Order: sequence, then C-alpha cells, then structure tokens
Amino acid sequence: MDLSLSTETVGDRTIVRVGGEIDVYTAPKLREQLVELVNDGSFHLVVDMEGVDFLDSTGLGVLVGGLKRVRAHEGSLRLVCNQERILKIFRITGLTKVFPIHTSVEEAVAVLLQRGLPARHARP
Repeated sequence: MDLSLSTETVGDRTIVRVGGEIDVYTAPKLREQLVELVNDGSFHLVVDMEGVDFLDSTGLGVLVGGLKRVRAHEGSLRLVCNQERILKIFRITGLTKVFPIHTSVEEAVAVLLQRGLPARHARP
C-alpha cells in the first residue's frame, strides 16, 4: 500500500494528514514532508494518523526525528490517533510519554488555547 500525505494550516499549526502504511518503504516520504515543513518555518505540527493502517519502527523513527526537529525551534509535534492497533505500538515503545496523542485534530489544535497559551509559545 502507498502513503498519502496532505497538509493544511490552521492558525500557526500545520496539520499533516497521513493515510496508508508508514513502513520502511514509505517512511522516507513522510520524513521529507516533515523536514520540508520545518525548513519552511512550520514548527507546530499536528500529525493526523487516523488514516494510517500500519506503522513500523521506521515510521516511529521518522516521527521521533520530526519531534526533535520542531523542538529545536521551540515547536511541538502532536499526534491524532484513536485506533487501538496503532496506539498499542506507542504504549509498548513508551512513546506515549514522548508524544501528546489526541483523539481528534480539533482537540490537538485547541488544547493550547484551552490552557490560555498562544500555540507558538507553548511546549507539549
């Protein structure tokens, strides 16, 4: 299966919608997208993984690399996922302690506003 990627901007957040499988063959496409976004000045990313059917360790590595890139610019990377099979991977690897994981894009975008902090100055 292939990987589909699309982006949209909501305020100072960039939503990256991912569909398909994130594996050793497709992960470079996601990595390139995340690197390009950060290079273009997008430091607050929400990765919507609702359309992801499969995630392997290469995909996890790409997400961790993306997190490191945005944090280097005092940014954030939040995930959207409520699929149990994908969430289980994050729990087993301990990455639920590293990534803020939300059940919807709207929740991920709004969470900082609920705290009363502008998104560009908040940390995950």
